Amino acid sequence: MHSNNYITIYTVIMTLVVSVVLAFLVIGLRPIHSASEAVFKKKDILSAISNELPGDLKVMTDQEILQLFDSKMEQYVLDSEGNMVEGEKAESIDMAAEEKKPAAERRYPLFIYKGEKGKLYLTSIRGNGLWDKIWGYVAFQEDMNTIAGVSFGHVAETPGLGAEITDNPNFPAQFKGKQIFEGDDYVSVAVVKGGVKKPTHEVDGISGATITSVGVSDMFQKGLQPYLPYFESIKSAN
Repeated sequence: MHSNNYITIYTVIMTLVVSVVLAFLVIGLRPIHSASEAVFKKKDILSAISNELPGDLKVMTDQEILQLFDSKMEQYVLDSEGNMVEGEKAESIDMAAEEKKPAAERRYPLFIYKGEKGKLYLTSIRGNGLWDKIWGYVAFQEDMNTIAGVSFGHVAETPGLGAEITDNPNFPAQFKGKQIFEGDDYVSVAVVKGGVKKPTHEVDGISGATITSVGVSDMFQKGLQPYLPYFESIKSAN
């Protein structure tokens, strides 16, 4: 009887010790995890304009990425009508969380890269792939029309098919130079099967990944719309 009591007490004590140790580990590792997450996000954003950077993003250290981002990138937040929101930084916006809000209450990150050739305006878009969410950063030249570069991400697209949006550099490379306006009309950029018929506004789809391709088209069409009022205000000011 006493033996069983000792075993029970020992088990409780060990459980408490393990819980305390794990809690300290979580608290202690949290700053490291947050720092790594910040580097990953900034690298993801910069990869949309990798051809415009002063160095090769693939070989940059974490410190170099942070320094480049902080020295060259301005950050703003827009509301659902394209107005600037004061007191917030773009990198703090969680697009997954914003997506759950009513459309009128959503906020959108805007990054402006100050490069040697001028400014590049980076927007954030989010949509649905075959299995889960897909997202991207779309950079625009100062005409607020011509795409300077894009980067994509996904949760669970199929390797060799939908995952090609990130795994095959030729796919995002197609978007550079495309335009989202035809005259004064917003037409976005479409991912198409069977060959591009409108070179200014279309890119080739991924073979065997129809749903992901449609998802990217839809993501562009809907995801860029909240930024259009801001684009118009910039063009009017110029």
